[in-house]
Amino acid sequence: MIDAILDRKIRIAIVGCGRISKNHFGSVERHGAHMELVSVCDTDEAALKEHSERYNVPGYSDMEEMLQKEQIDLVALCTPSGIHPSQAVLAAKYKVHVMTEKPMATRWADGVRMVRACDEAGVRLFVVKQNRHNTTLQLLKRAMMEKRFGKVHMVHLNVFWTRPQSYYDQGHGWRGTWEFDGGAFMNQASHYVDLLDWLIGPVEKVQAMMSTTRDIEVEDTGVLNVKWRNGALGSMSVTMLTFPKNLEGSITILGEKGTVRVGGVAVNDIQIWDFDESMDYDQEIMAANYETTSVYGLGHPLYYKNVVDVLRGEAEPETDGREGLKSLELLIAAYISARDGKTVSLPLEY
Repeated sequence: MIDAILDRKIRIAIVGCGRISKNHFGSVERHGAHMELVSVCDTDEAALKEHSERYNVPGYSDMEEMLQKEQIDLVALCTPSGIHPSQAVLAAKYKVHVMTEKPMATRWADGVRMVRACDEAGVRLFVVKQNRHNTTLQLLKRAMMEKRFGKVHMVHLNVFWTRPQSYYDQGHGWRGTWEFDGGAFMNQASHYVDLLDWLIGPVEKVQAMMSTTRDIEVEDTGVLNVKWRNGALGSMSVTMLTFPKNLEGSITILGEKGTVRVGGVAVNDIQIWDFDESMDYDQEIMAANYETTSVYGLGHPLYYKNVVDVLRGEAEPETDGREGLKSLELLIAAYISARDGKTVSLPLEY
């Protein structure tokens, strides 16, 4: 039984002050009634100084030193993906709850290791899947849960974005590497891979092909064929080479009694919503669409609300470590398929 934090604010430290961290800093501020930032950590001296001064909290270049010196309930890992496992295990050693950005790890065994370490330490492991909170996807999830599609026949996802060479070059050598980053599927499109299981259900097998154009180790373009256990077939097309800017992040679902397409630059625009039988909330479709300049969506504060509620003993986690493993397993299966030129069945281990 994990003790609830009720008589004080949840003390959070943010590890990694790069591109995604602003969503976390903003979310902590949004939930200031129940949460307080107590420290930051980064190996980049300039970024550490900037954020330490801006938020008036101690800054550390060494995470273990921070864990030793500060009273921390929760760490948010906004670091390169390949570092998440060792940092999560370290936090668990100090009995600190962990929230990790996606993907939780770049290797299957590392993801399993994170879950095991947090289990054994009796701490929570949260994996950020903020896009699940997008208003458009919440409506789509509701329609799926209510079985409005009947039998799902076919599903297709597109992620047509652009990441120039300068994007990969700005990462101090970690972007575009197998060890620390992963490719277009694992990094940029991982929230879309998450939809394969979260919306449609458990996957039976996958086939993938991938290619690389940028000067990086990993793929910047790929295609994925999917067969679900429920009999549905689907595919996913991903590229970071779209000219001249991000074009589309979409999902199309074709069922016996319904057809839906959610498009826009980041599944933010319901373009088709046709069902055999109408429901009262179908009138909310236009209101659910929203403008976005960020492919990150608007879900981080909503994700944080669940984390706060869980740590206060008022809710169950929406995406814990085991839920995070579902999309990691799909990603690893896709990479094995592309590497070996074969169909890969799930689960990866029995």
